[in-house]
Amino acid sequence: MVNYIIGIDIGTTSTRAVIIDENGYFVASSTKDYSLITPKPGWAEQNAEDWWDATISTIRNALEDSNISPKYIVGIGLSGQMHGSVFLNKKGEVIRPAILWCDQRTYTQCEEIYKIFGRDEFIKLSYNKALPGFTAPKILWLKEVEPENYKKVTQILLPKDYIRFKLSGKYVTEVSDASGTILMDITKRNWSTDILNGLEIDMSLLPEVYESTIITSKVNADASNLTGLLEGTPIVGGGSDNAAGAVGSGIVRSGLISDSIGTSGVVFAHSDKPLYDSQGRLHSFCHAVPGKWHLTGVTLSAAGSLKWYYENFGPSKKVMDTYPDKKGYELLNKQAENISIGSDGLIFLPYLSGERTPHADPYARGVFFGISYIHTQDHFVRSIMEGVAFSQLDCLDIMRKLGITSDKIVLFGGGAKSKIWIQIISDILESKIVTLNVEEGPAFGAALIAGVGCGVYSSIEEAVHKTIKEVSLNKPIEENVKRYKNLYTIFKSLYKDLKDNFKKLDII
Repeated sequence: MVNYIIGIDIGTTSTRAVIIDENGYFVASSTKDYSLITPKPGWAEQNAEDWWDATISTIRNALEDSNISPKYIVGIGLSGQMHGSVFLNKKGEVIRPAILWCDQRTYTQCEEIYKIFGRDEFIKLSYNKALPGFTAPKILWLKEVEPENYKKVTQILLPKDYIRFKLSGKYVTEVSDASGTILMDITKRNWSTDILNGLEIDMSLLPEVYESTIITSKVNADASNLTGLLEGTPIVGGGSDNAAGAVGSGIVRSGLISDSIGTSGVVFAHSDKPLYDSQGRLHSFCHAVPGKWHLTGVTLSAAGSLKWYYENFGPSKKVMDTYPDKKGYELLNKQAENISIGSDGLIFLPYLSGERTPHADPYARGVFFGISYIHTQDHFVRSIMEGVAFSQLDCLDIMRKLGITSDKIVLFGGGAKSKIWIQIISDILESKIVTLNVEEGPAFGAALIAGVGCGVYSSIEEAVHKTIKEVSLNKPIEENVKRYKNLYTIFKSLYKDLKDNFKKLDII
């Protein structure tokens, strides 16, 4: 009998459910989009019920398309956007819209955390900076700004764990996603009593923490009726989108680095022991691989920058007329291919929603620098791709200085579907770029993690070995590398020159 596994990823723009067999072959998948709520500049929220509605829809559609009886689904793995805060009352009802990872409202609360612990001491304690996108300052914000709502809170969940609650009725999380709350002692892989006591957050508000491969709950009768899943189907811990995406791209041993170009851009390095950057520029979290950790550097607006351009300006009329058989982002790729490296001196800073690595600056904003009469729509498209790659080099450079290296980088996400973007990334990072036979990232990784928990695979490593293969290798072009190094010097200097003005602009 063939075993089938479901992986579900609660993303920022959509929820995706995939069904794979034990060999990693895709049987069916379904995606449903939802909207982002931005009630004020710098704020980002979503209705948690939208995730649940999308989960019901995608599971039902994937099961229907697969023609597989639910009794052959051996387990479910969950993945999701990190750091989001879902506040529930004693009835399990959502109190207010969830505050997301890209929300920048909690700068004041981050400063309060440093006043309590001291900046350096907090980094030593949590292995991370206190940043506006993380969960801990969101909890403090609710306590201070919406005290009536805070009084109602009996449970705080992350996005994917809210879906686990809706599927099973259980309040549970796992180590990789819980790390992103900055409320954990990541060396002990559990909640930190020192941090919770210092912030006066009651541990009873937080779910129990499991390793990512442990069966945490089972589908209950209500969820079975809504989704078509069999009651009692095991639900495994799963992983954050970054950790599950790393599993889904084979980054499960030391010496491997991945680059995910999705809404955000994430450079991810596996580690056999807990490591941290003393300046807090990188994030240090537990991996979904039991007993392992990882370091990440994050660009908040990676493919999100290209999506912003596409939705507001779209492909040029010229490229649409030239390539009537092409659609969507394929047309933007064609535009970028028309322009030589460096975009004739047009440089883009991809800070559309502030920035994480290395600047940790919620006030940073996007910039096109060097505009002249020579520049066309094609130049703007290519400069976005180059600017995102430069920002990923910011992350990778820190890792390299900490002695974390790899002879190749595994690329996945939307950027991995663009040949021109792959070459740009290879040239700017000065690295071989590998793409894989799977492009699903977090949803696929969540399915593999579930497979381990349900006994389909003996370990994460076996699951990766059995299902993931390299399909392409792209090498940097030496001449391009040299030219990009010169441009990168200018790219880095622009943030330094504009930093003070970014903050001034925010208060105008």
